[in-house]
Amino acid sequence: VHPLQAAEVPELQALFDAHPLYFQVVNGRNAHADEAQQEFDERPPPHLPWVRHHHTGVRDGRGTLVGTLVFTEGLCDAAVCHLGLFWLATPLHGSGLAEPLHEAWADWARRQGARWLRLAVIAGNTRAERFWQRLGYTELRRRAGVDTGGRVNDARVLLRPLGDDTVEGYLARVPRDRPGSDLP
Repeated sequence: VHPLQAAEVPELQALFDAHPLYFQVVNGRNAHADEAQQEFDERPPPHLPWVRHHHTGVRDGRGTLVGTLVFTEGLCDAAVCHLGLFWLATPLHGSGLAEPLHEAWADWARRQGARWLRLAVIAGNTRAERFWQRLGYTELRRRAGVDTGGRVNDARVLLRPLGDDTVEGYLARVPRDRPGSDLP
């Protein structure tokens, strides 16, 4: 895993084009011709505080780009690391790579001071929902009517405490994620 450079965006686009399953499930369409560039340029919404935003590339042992992780340190709270996109090429689904890759990211986030890992998964993306549940994430709330770039979906906001921290401790610090909240 390495920081993704602007020069690698065309390679990421080719990967998105070759493996459209995620875009079909989440957006009901294939990746747009500039999907990778949009992903690379996107930042957290301006109404949310954040510290650092990362775009990373995942390469296999041969140096081939096979995935990407996009995450934000300090989203909504300094002790939160938010995973915006965890994407691997379709042939790697079920290969056993995703879990250790996630755990390596979680360990990195912990070393940076994160106490909670946060993400959103699209309701109905059953394979992803099961994956995150298996890794210890729990649902905090649902955001209805989220435009994901081709389809309006419901997003499940999930959290995984690190160490001895708790969901309750997180919700005390980040009220926007309390059940029933209608904040975006």
